[in-house]
Amino acid sequence: MTAIRTIRNLGPATEAAFERAGVRSAEEVHALGADAAYARLLQAGEAPHFIGFYALVMGLQGRPWNDCRGAEKDALRVRFDALKAARDKGRSEIEAALDAIGVIPRR
Repeated sequence: MTAIRTIRNLGPATEAAFERAGVRSAEEVHALGADAAYARLLQAGEAPHFIGFYALVMGLQGRPWNDCRGAEKDALRVRFDALKAARDKGRSEIEAALDAIGVIPRR
């Protein structure tokens, strides 16, 4: 098992978040792929963060996080928004708003 932090752009905080989500190795992250791995983070209660998502995508490709630009970044925003929407499905607007400002516990 290889540590998650060995994936480019990912550090100890992301590794800890993945561990809370039940993902324990770099091999698991690679096997899941960026979208499914990020969905696991969201399901575990991590707050959505676009830069975190595209840093993961770039890292799995062996690229620096700031290598993402233009149309590629726009396409990743669409994927990120879809992941976020799937997480929020079935929640009321007030619940989503309260969650966004940290008033209610993360799921």
